[in-house]
Amino acid sequence: MRRTIDRLLAEARSRLVRLDPVRATEAMREGAVLVDTRPLEQREADGEVPGALVIGRNVLEWRLDPASEWRLPLPGGHDLHVIVMCDEGYSSSLAAATLQMLGMRRATDLVGGFRAWAAAGLPVVPRLRRADRVAASDDRG
Repeated sequence: MRRTIDRLLAEARSRLVRLDPVRATEAMREGAVLVDTRPLEQREADGEVPGALVIGRNVLEWRLDPASEWRLPLPGGHDLHVIVMCDEGYSSSLAAATLQMLGMRRATDLVGGFRAWAAAGLPVVPRLRRADRVAASDDRG
């Protein structure tokens, strides 16, 4: 039987203990790492979550798998509590389920993604566009 994306998403979410934005902030205070997988264009347009680790979705598994030679030097190994955040909470569910398949049993995602985070009134900082950063550095002379 062929799977649809809706079924694949439901299967992925059935394995996750998904966190709403408030619970995610509590988990971060307890040592969880919020990983923002949104593309640069979305982060420039909407801002970023302070303290979030930005990792492109296309390299996420390589950067977080403790067995990967391209992993980031993060503490915790397979026990690292990772909360994956995308824009609306769809691709993050699939990414978190993939991380669990790599043995990262505490991987999960943010319900509603960045949009839910911002709607909850949680901290968001602007992300200057590259051209704005260059112009600002030119102004300093």
